[in-house]
Amino acid sequence: MRLRLTPRDTTFFDLLAALAQHNVTGANLLAELLGTPRVDREDVAKRMAEAEHVADDATHSIMRRLNQTFVTPFDRDDIYALASALDDCMDEMEEAADLIVLYRIDELPLRVSEQVQVLQRCAELTAEAMPHLRSLDKLEDYWVEINRLENQGDKVHRKLIAQLFDEVTDPVELMKLKEIVDVLEDAADAFEHVANIVETIALKES
Repeated sequence: MRLRLTPRDTTFFDLLAALAQHNVTGANLLAELLGTPRVDREDVAKRMAEAEHVADDATHSIMRRLNQTFVTPFDRDDIYALASALDDCMDEMEEAADLIVLYRIDELPLRVSEQVQVLQRCAELTAEAMPHLRSLDKLEDYWVEINRLENQGDKVHRKLIAQLFDEVTDPVELMKLKEIVDVLEDAADAFEHVANIVETIALKES
């Protein structure tokens, strides 16, 4: 690790860790939504939207601090990219929850819960990894596992798409369901993007 002779604002580590924790909340609310009858989903979706707004505020706090801080713990562009990528994860999950409610989906395919389980695990691992940015240790296992989970999510997504085209005869319903599972896949991709940024930071700073 490079020797730094200038003081650093370590508040960024706490802010990034807090932002990652919001994604855990979002993934868990998404799982809760799947297990909720359609008539009761609006309440869960409302809590999801509120959680997304809190995550947005956390992201903006990081951006404001970047503009106010001369010396950052690592490259400011990397901090910006990491905060934005963490925020993207929450945005994708909130969009999926919103679509499920807006489209008035009665029943989702069982494999959708597998997609959400992947997101829950990605969110948990990401939240666990953020504090390690301080020392840049114990991070390789994190990005390797996120990559594995994203590959797992890809397989579930492909099976889901095939299932939808095989079983859903109503073209409008097919489009609705496909959009939802595609957004969930985008959320998994967003978590992988976070892991890729963390890997880049670790390699640059080592």
